[in-house]
Amino acid sequence: MKAETETQAPVVAVETRGLSRSYGSMMALSSLDLQVNQGDLFGFIGSNGAGKTTTLRILATFLSPSAGQAYVRGHDVVRDADAVRHLIGYMPDFFGVYKDMEVTEYLDFFGACYRIPPKKRETTVRDVLELVGLSEKQGALIGALSRGMQQRLGLARVLIHDPQLLLLDEPASGLDPRARIEMMAILQELQRMGKTIIISSHILSELQSLCNRVAIIEKGKLIYCGSVNGVADQMKDEVSVWVRVSSDIDQAGSILSNRPEVLETEEVEGRIRVVLSSAARDISFIPEALVRGGAKLVELREDALDLEEVFLRVTKGETQ
Repeated sequence: MKAETETQAPVVAVETRGLSRSYGSMMALSSLDLQVNQGDLFGFIGSNGAGKTTTLRILATFLSPSAGQAYVRGHDVVRDADAVRHLIGYMPDFFGVYKDMEVTEYLDFFGACYRIPPKKRETTVRDVLELVGLSEKQGALIGALSRGMQQRLGLARVLIHDPQLLLLDEPASGLDPRARIEMMAILQELQRMGKTIIISSHILSELQSLCNRVAIIEKGKLIYCGSVNGVADQMKDEVSVWVRVSSDIDQAGSILSNRPEVLETEEVEGRIRVVLSSAARDISFIPEALVRGGAKLVELREDALDLEEVFLRVTKGETQ
């Protein structure tokens, strides 16, 4: 009998094997091996010209690879392109809208393109508008919508046929802070609904809190693919923590600086930055040493790398 706690292998939603694409003598993608699991909210990170849009366009069946294969739920994007198109919703970074059409008319048009029956289209249009927060704008002309509302309408359009995989190229581009926050909240809700989402973005701070996995590419080559925390852990060449005490800060600094695990201490704005040796991954000795030495600990926090800093460390800023 198998143990009840045995975990199943994740279902692969997207896989690329040696995926390459050249434009004349320029190699936009070079042997890209990528795996996205079902239910992932997957961040695709890279500088302009790194190959993000090329990858998304290949997955969306708009471009053919020069070499290698790409699969969406087991369907080859070249040989089974029609099957792939029914599984995906692709939102490019810039897309045209019919500004003289009403919102519901626009979505009804695309629903008809997917051969959704008229009665079902009416319900579907209402549902996707509610999901993206545009129910109150259903009778409005698209040209009268703000940039943020047009982006949400574009997202509603790719949801009209209930795709399993969303390919979103810079969906928050050009949005103000409130509109970006609203867009990210919608994406989180879509993930809770079971959608797999690949999102490229330059706003790395938002991807860090939004995505569970990321890939970093530069000049068409994959640098990292895995969990958000995993890439930060790989980049750490030292461990540092912040300590705050309500007692004498000099006394606390002296207690810690005398520990063999500590390389150096530094007082910064009423707190102590403690740099540990690479072998000292367990920081539980810090509160023990402080309490034993008579200090009163208020805060202990590990200094974590954010995604922007990691990106700058692992890339060189090179473009094709």
